[in-house]
Amino acid sequence: MRLIFLGPPGAGKGTQSKLLTKRFGARHISTGDILRDHRVAGSDLGRLAEGFMRHGELVPDELILKMIEGELEKSPRGFIMDGFPRTVAQAEAFDALLDSKGLALDAVVLFDVDRDTLVKRLTARWTNPLTGKSYNAITNPPPGPGMRDADGTELIQREDDKPETVSKRLDVYREKTEPLVAYYRKRGKLVPVNGLAPVEEVTRQIVSALSPELQAK
Repeated sequence: MRLIFLGPPGAGKGTQSKLLTKRFGARHISTGDILRDHRVAGSDLGRLAEGFMRHGELVPDELILKMIEGELEKSPRGFIMDGFPRTVAQAEAFDALLDSKGLALDAVVLFDVDRDTLVKRLTARWTNPLTGKSYNAITNPPPGPGMRDADGTELIQREDDKPETVSKRLDVYREKTEPLVAYYRKRGKLVPVNGLAPVEEVTRQIVSALSPELQAK
């Protein structure tokens, strides 16, 4: 299977990635993860990326694609691309990379979730500053009274989880990434799924877009 997961933060892409990679043996490719892995390993690509990031610059698309190419070589049973592409230019470059390897996407899965729900989901995370353990005020509330952990520690919201930061992240997604919807729809690859449905139903919607051979697994 070869999928791209497209959707805003909090839409459920991570949950479905875990379920489907376990089921099909595909590789979950997250640009954030591979950037971090290359930097920690001190690879040539990681050192190049570190130089850009140290100066507050975006890592060039060409460098990200080099890292992704390496991941594809380690993915004989396919992949789920999460967090890339983010722009139409990146999508075009990724299409060219796949073409050069004789590969084709099965589908681009669009997780459809309304903005109000996303804000509620993303601002519901609270973290123990001493242990780093996180809770979700909606789905996994802390065991202590109020926003406190079992040990009595008062939980905090990290900057990424505060309403103003969440709104900014969603604005960036709408501006930079939503044009990909039209790009992949034009190519007949777009598969919208209802991100508000139960987890099992979202999985069923995604699997139904795959080839009969993959569906049978």
